[in-house]
Amino acid sequence: MYLDSAKKEEIFSQYGKGNTDTGSAESQIALFTYRISHLTEHLKQNRKDFATARSLTKLVGKRRALLTYLKKQDISRYRAIIKALGLRH
Repeated sequence: MYLDSAKKEEIFSQYGKGNTDTGSAESQIALFTYRISHLTEHLKQNRKDFATARSLTKLVGKRRALLTYLKKQDISRYRAIIKALGLRH
């Protein structure tokens, strides 16, 4: 599987407050970004996989909502996660 517990721990430790910090907005945004990039690569090879396309759209919406929440709560954390993940140009 592409996303095992070791990979999740790595993402949470890098972008969250620690290995077990699964609830912070930054760690969730980082996890969604990893999943979005994986699904995007899958859809490049399987263009007619409409179920995956729908789940990709839902994931992008969830990440967008978390980014909006983080922007309203703390603009410096928002800017830091955007820069770390390279989401905006």
